Amino acid sequence: MTDSDLMPIGTFARIVGLTASALRFYDDVGILRPERVDAQTGYRFYSDSQVASAHRLSQLRDIGMPLADVTRFFGSDNAESLRILGDHMSKVSAKTAQMQRSAARLKDSLGADASLTLCSLPGPVLASAVDQILTAAAVDPDFPVLNGVRLVVAPDSVSLAATDRYRFAMRTLVPLQPASTDWSGTVSGDDLRNAVSVIRRSATVTLTAAGNLLCLRLSDGSVSHCQLTDEAYPDFQQLVGSLATATHRCTVDKRQILRVLEQQQAEHVCLRVDSGRLRLLRPDGDVDLDGTADGSELTLWFEMTTLYPALASAVGDDLLLDLRGTDQPAVLRSADDGDFTTIVMPCREPAE
Repeated sequence: MTDSDLMPIGTFARIVGLTASALRFYDDVGILRPERVDAQTGYRFYSDSQVASAHRLSQLRDIGMPLADVTRFFGSDNAESLRILGDHMSKVSAKTAQMQRSAARLKDSLGADASLTLCSLPGPVLASAVDQILTAAAVDPDFPVLNGVRLVVAPDSVSLAATDRYRFAMRTLVPLQPASTDWSGTVSGDDLRNAVSVIRRSATVTLTAAGNLLCLRLSDGSVSHCQLTDEAYPDFQQLVGSLATATHRCTVDKRQILRVLEQQQAEHVCLRVDSGRLRLLRPDGDVDLDGTADGSELTLWFEMTTLYPALASAVGDDLLLDLRGTDQPAVLRSADDGDFTTIVMPCREPAE
């Protein structure tokens, strides 16, 4: 390789996104040696083949990997390098979790005087409701609030709701004692998801609002913190209140319809009300679903990714399905758990 094929340190630094001083440092510690060093001037020169290594070095430093581990990373085969990376990320995650707990405790102490006790709920019941509701939340960079859960506290009820704009789920719980005040807020879905395991193992959970946090105090005195967002959440109470009267009411066996759906790979699901029965139409043969249906003949199409989670998250074996037409929301309720409601939007019939 001739000198004309090499880059001076300044050019190489601009290409790989590192400073010249950083490159000199990595040379001195033996992690990224230049291709050639001019014996008289001490100038460092790099080759095109070193660009990938420099980019990888930059990424490793971005995630805070110590120099000793970086050296081992570059001196290992792919399998060992992956193990080193995994070990480092485990340490980072543990440290981040500890920092978050410490920050949450600090926020809790600073906001103790301004905290508002909302209500108490049975831990297993709250955890089950969170599991159900989060199936309707969505990770959407354009609408981050859809990854949240809307919590509405009234004296005699606590409602949780989530939506991805095509599906809406709501669950209402009864507090152990009447709540002392009305309150509403949008809670981080990720924080709730992370807290479910400890909530489930606590006999009771006391909900407290403190600044931009919802604090979940467990029976053993420990506290899980969930971030609150000020971003406007869709008005689900208005949505539920504005639904037209159902034109068709159907009952269906949850286990049967899930089993049938799991046996097909179609992106869409077609349901038909006909002669007092609910039928699932499939290319390889229609399936009469166990249950009943009233109303005139009606055919509805749903996205598989919308309908299946709504059915799967419902409680109990007997489900109640209220239909309103091909372009109106369908409401799914658990026949033995009527306070859990899912609203599912039909879709257009797919083109042939």
